[in-house]
Amino acid sequence: MSPTDTPSILIVEDDPDTAELILETLSDHLPTARIAHADRVEAALAHDLDDLDIVLSDMNLPDGTGLDFLDGALQARPSLPIVFVTGEGVLEHAIEAIRRGAYDYVVKAGDYLFTLPVIVEKNLAQSTLKAENEALRERLELTLAEVRVKNEQLESAVQKLETMAATDPLTGLANRRSLGMSLERRFADSQRRDRDLALVMIDLDGFKQLNDTLGHQDGDRVLQLAAEALQTACRKSDVAGRFGGDEFVLVLPDAGVEEAQDAAERVAAAFAELIDGHLARREACCGVTMSQGVATRLHSGAATPEELIAHADHALYRAKAAGKQRTMVYSPSAQA
Repeated sequence: MSPTDTPSILIVEDDPDTAELILETLSDHLPTARIAHADRVEAALAHDLDDLDIVLSDMNLPDGTGLDFLDGALQARPSLPIVFVTGEGVLEHAIEAIRRGAYDYVVKAGDYLFTLPVIVEKNLAQSTLKAENEALRERLELTLAEVRVKNEQLESAVQKLETMAATDPLTGLANRRSLGMSLERRFADSQRRDRDLALVMIDLDGFKQLNDTLGHQDGDRVLQLAAEALQTACRKSDVAGRFGGDEFVLVLPDAGVEEAQDAAERVAAAFAELIDGHLARREACCGVTMSQGVATRLHSGAATPEELIAHADHALYRAKAAGKQRTMVYSPSAQA
């Protein structure tokens, strides 16, 4: 499209005298304009419509109507400004033309030639403004799309950071900080609903000897297998975490002593099976087992999350003292 100070105008008019009058009027007012003429719909549509700034079209043409030209032109270029200049002063025709996408409707009556340059300039300015607004809208949509992408990337990065901050990097379980926060929430919920809450403290028997014998790489693999066993035995509502070193914790909401014992036994059995199936040097690792201590809020009388951990840890100590590879349940009498 040419610049607005040198507009490209097409006059679609089958009467040569009228076409000449319109051309002279526009040339006097817009001396730099490039003005072309077509006397029928087919000839008008054959023009390079993308090179035009505005079209002035009659309504009655030898091979069709101005509306035929309007439909064909706007199909090829939807933003093309088309102004009807016609002898038909019929309101319905004017309404239909505007409804279909015409910019303006001028009736050839009185001093219409006097006002025609003003109408052309008004519609050229309107077309320019619409084009600028469309460009702004597209840039705004592009900017908003970029902002959405950046926000999604930021949310993903934040989520990854939050996951990293809450996860033990070796095992993928909750780390000690995240585990403590989860336990506090579930302990408070247990008190509020007057429901039980179980905690299983787990320690690997013979882990230090395995580390000393096979090295830390195999030791890390054993820790990962313990984490896998915990995840296998967990319900969706349970929280499994690495407490530190070769100690793990399993938090079981709405679980009493029997449910917690069953969960502990499932973890130990899953761990034994994984150890047997994944480590080639079995003779050096067959001694790695699990000792577990179980405590529940209602049965042990724990008043705080820290006290529940202490009770489970005491039960774990008793399991170790009793010969390892077993599960012991905390009770106040046993501690006394």
